[in-house]
Amino acid sequence: MTKASTGIGVAGLAVTAAGVLTNLLGYVVPLIGARRLSAADLSALATILAITAIAGVAGTGLQIAVAVHRARHGPSSVARSALLTVLVIAGALAVALPIAVVVLRLPALATVLAGISTVGVVAAGRWLGEMQGDQRFVPLAIGLSALAGGRYGGVMIGLAAGLGLTTALLLGAATAVLVLPVLHLLARRPGVVAGGQPLAARAVLTAGGATLGMLVVSYADLILARRFLPFDASGAYAVGTVLTKGALWAPQVVTIMALPRLAQADRRTLRVALALVAACGVLLVSGAAVAGGLAFRLAGGPGYTSLGRWAPIFAATGAVYGVLFVLINAQVAAGARWPAAPLWVCASGFALAAWLVLPHTLPGIAYGALGTAVAALAITSVLVGLRLRASVTGPRPEHATLSIE
Repeated sequence: MTKASTGIGVAGLAVTAAGVLTNLLGYVVPLIGARRLSAADLSALATILAITAIAGVAGTGLQIAVAVHRARHGPSSVARSALLTVLVIAGALAVALPIAVVVLRLPALATVLAGISTVGVVAAGRWLGEMQGDQRFVPLAIGLSALAGGRYGGVMIGLAAGLGLTTALLLGAATAVLVLPVLHLLARRPGVVAGGQPLAARAVLTAGGATLGMLVVSYADLILARRFLPFDASGAYAVGTVLTKGALWAPQVVTIMALPRLAQADRRTLRVALALVAACGVLLVSGAAVAGGLAFRLAGGPGYTSLGRWAPIFAATGAVYGVLFVLINAQVAAGARWPAAPLWVCASGFALAAWLVLPHTLPGIAYGALGTAVAALAITSVLVGLRLRASVTGPRPEHATLSIE
């Protein structure tokens, strides 16, 4: 095994571990809350987390846009677009959160503190994107872990100590902001001078829109199940979506590591990324087919074991979305104008079909979700194929050498 392949393997493991840690901490917060908060405060916490998760998508969009720009143009100015993104999100939260407080009957101070934490998470996207674009994946993994700790650590400590919802969110806001200098130091490269073309705000908007589209289409079935199924069936469906999200996010490391090369028009990287994500999906779907009952039992408890026959459908939906999201990121990296359009079209079609056509049963919504994923993948595949065929012919760019630090 070569030194380069060993370095890539270590980097991949580090990024994977950081992703697992982030998702784990995100699950632990409501689990602790369920044991330490009243029912009213727990409901408020869940609602606040949902609102801030949606707003936090801007941070992921900023990270993707910065990473693509950095990989394509090298060190260049991104401060203006990053600051504009943070200010826009802060302004949007300043307008939306008071409305949410009134309409959803949320505690005002706790909601404001969660908003401050979200602004910190969005700001972090700049430095995470710089590390990703430079293909410095080990520092990126450290940064992702630090951000996860800042985002959730203070809240977890406050809840575990029984300090109440507002104090826990105060600690969360403090840790989310304090982690930003750490990310700045991780991303800093002494002696490297920024120059060249600055990052356009439109690129951040495009990447953010694509990220939001991916979030909406992958959660549409859960929302529709809540709307159209009886409460017990929608609860069972929620357990099934744990398998969907597992199959979707398991190969996330491939997309993270491939994005800088995709920005450099490396077609081989696109083929390899698609093959790896598809292979991961096949393994997970096969596992769900063989041990579906066990999968449902692990996801929701022994009361859901009997639903194991539907496990492959949920896993297949997540696996298809995993491949789709590689293509969406490739479109963003290539500068496509509306990369998320197929996602919004298919999500709208799914909602209409659920209202008019689909059986209002667990398998009815599940098969509808799988059909939506396949349709979005087919449309995006055609668009990617057309873009590749229309690209200027000529010698392929030299493959950039991965810099593993």
